[in-house]
Amino acid sequence: MNRGTAALTGSARPVRSAMSAAPLSLRASEMSSAVLSAGEFGLFAHAGRMREARAGEPLFRRGDLGTTMFVIEDGEVDLHFGDDLVGKRLGPYEFFGELGLLIGNHARTADAVVARDARLLELHHQEFESLVDRDPIMVGAFLRRAITRVVLNEQSLIRRLRRRNHDLQAALDTLHATTRQLNQTEELVRTDELTGLYNRRGLMLHLDECRTIGMPPTMGLVLVDCDRFKQVNDHHGHVAGDRVLQSVASILRAVVGPDDIACRLGGDEFCLVVRAGTADEVMRFAHYVVRTAQSLLELDGEPGDDADAPPIICPLSVGACLVAGNADWTDWYGRADLALYRAKRSGGDRVEWQDAHAPED
Repeated sequence: MNRGTAALTGSARPVRSAMSAAPLSLRASEMSSAVLSAGEFGLFAHAGRMREARAGEPLFRRGDLGTTMFVIEDGEVDLHFGDDLVGKRLGPYEFFGELGLLIGNHARTADAVVARDARLLELHHQEFESLVDRDPIMVGAFLRRAITRVVLNEQSLIRRLRRRNHDLQAALDTLHATTRQLNQTEELVRTDELTGLYNRRGLMLHLDECRTIGMPPTMGLVLVDCDRFKQVNDHHGHVAGDRVLQSVASILRAVVGPDDIACRLGGDEFCLVVRAGTADEVMRFAHYVVRTAQSLLELDGEPGDDADAPPIICPLSVGACLVAGNADWTDWYGRADLALYRAKRSGGDRVEWQDAHAPED
């Protein structure tokens, strides 16, 4: 939470039962309100934890690094900003510290002290992320409202503190960081729930964005498919199958760089889109994936292990190729799929390469 975020907190009670039911044409005063609706409080209570706090107890001090948002269920909390800024007293259903939640390790810019014995809901970053699947519409509306509050506060700071360039720049930096956090939250809807990798929709959106800003002329595509995955599900159940898929995702996550993307396309099929200009570069990724799976299989099958125990991984077939940045996904996938088909037909547990002009089998 920055100074302006807390300075905009109001004392009005919520007039709507859930943000998901609010109209798009909310007034600025409603969008900047620090009071949760009953629906929002109920949603946050699913993930957060309650704590009791006595009058005079400090919740945090200016300069503390925070990763937690607080919501008051009962009681009151005072926010003291120091300098010449007016403090605020918050009451039931009002929230504060949200930038610590959204950004993580955000330096608090106010002292928060319990003014009257209070019952508080604490919500950490990971707990907040878990709410996206439960009610993405309400979470998205809350994030938009939180950012609107930051925007309105920055405007207030500009009007009131024109001579304080240093504080103004810090506030603008906070706004930019919050906007980036919203973008990251929006990425959650692009993510596969089981593995944490991008899903197919996320991959398509990512490629569209890359083309907008300028795609490299050449990219590498690594298509990954689990061998005999159906047998794992049939013999050991879907929980074991899910664990295998998560192991594959961990391998892909370990190999990608900041400019690469790992994706679960669906079922037991995955892919890597990597920045690469030569076949050797792409094949390094492909061989790493297959060899890592082979090493895990060897560990899983050491003497003394239960032969009927569910596997943690299965062999992987991989098809790899170079693709033109200006070509569409169908062309990319078709080429890599030719190589993957050859790998599967040859018994799996291997890598096959597809040249740009190689004849189709």
